[in-house]
Amino acid sequence: MASFTSNFRHLRCQRQWMSVQWHQIALPLSSPVIRARAISTKPSVEESAAEAESLAESVKIPFQDVKYARCVPATPSYFSREPQFNDLYIRISNLLARYRHLPIVKNHEAPLVPWTKLEELRAQLEEPIKASQYAMVIRIAKRLNLIVPTLMPDEVQIALQRFTRNINPFLNRPRPIKLDKFGRAVGAGKRKESTARAFVVEGSGEVLVNGKTLDQAFGRVYDRESAVWALTSTRRLDKYNVWALVEGGGTTGQSQALAQAIAKALVAHEPALKPALRKGESEGRGIRISALRVSDAYRGPS
Repeated sequence: MASFTSNFRHLRCQRQWMSVQWHQIALPLSSPVIRARAISTKPSVEESAAEAESLAESVKIPFQDVKYARCVPATPSYFSREPQFNDLYIRISNLLARYRHLPIVKNHEAPLVPWTKLEELRAQLEEPIKASQYAMVIRIAKRLNLIVPTLMPDEVQIALQRFTRNINPFLNRPRPIKLDKFGRAVGAGKRKESTARAFVVEGSGEVLVNGKTLDQAFGRVYDRESAVWALTSTRRLDKYNVWALVEGGGTTGQSQALAQAIAKALVAHEPALKPALRKGESEGRGIRISALRVSDAYRGPS
């Protein structure tokens, strides 16, 4: 029995071996299959759509999850009362801080610039600019104008053009005061908040201020002496009559404004007195009145 089992196992192994050999001989070797794929230069519609979607996903669009937003102004002065003036002041202040180290010239050697007036600046910016703000920005502009012209940067010159009027200052000539048909000369003066108009005519030395005598109009001796300083310093007190109108301010400002008005009218009668009045010294008390600068009479319009 054992020999029969061993012979049967041996026969089974030979049969398996013969089947493997028969399959190896019967199956021929298969040749390699060559497959080619056509390449198109134009992408299909599906590929283009897929590429566009992938590109859109790669680009991050900002503010997608923002629910509430507001516009942010370009300048922080937008919320102020004078945004344009504030920007102008900041710009010119930065220029002064940047170029203040440059050499400067003296005031009388600086180029003549016809500075814009407060009303003109208000009209340009269309904002309610205060007089103090105007004086502050003009002070900075005048400081920049003192820079040596050959060293002045271009941006400073462009900034100063905003504060200049489009006129020729050399064409501005003084308009002399002329006597009217009654022989009167009308002079105007201003000091602080006070204004005065003086009608000066040859006479005996009478002075009326708002219809009152000099003693009634000005209680202090100093104010009375200041009012008729132009006549007393030139020794013309008993040669001319004065009728004046004053308003605004206090008594000191009114007296000095009246002195300037009388001095201008007196120059119309006697032009040779201009150097003495320009000097601005009183012979009696040695008082210098800075307000009495009558270098020019009325200046004509530009």
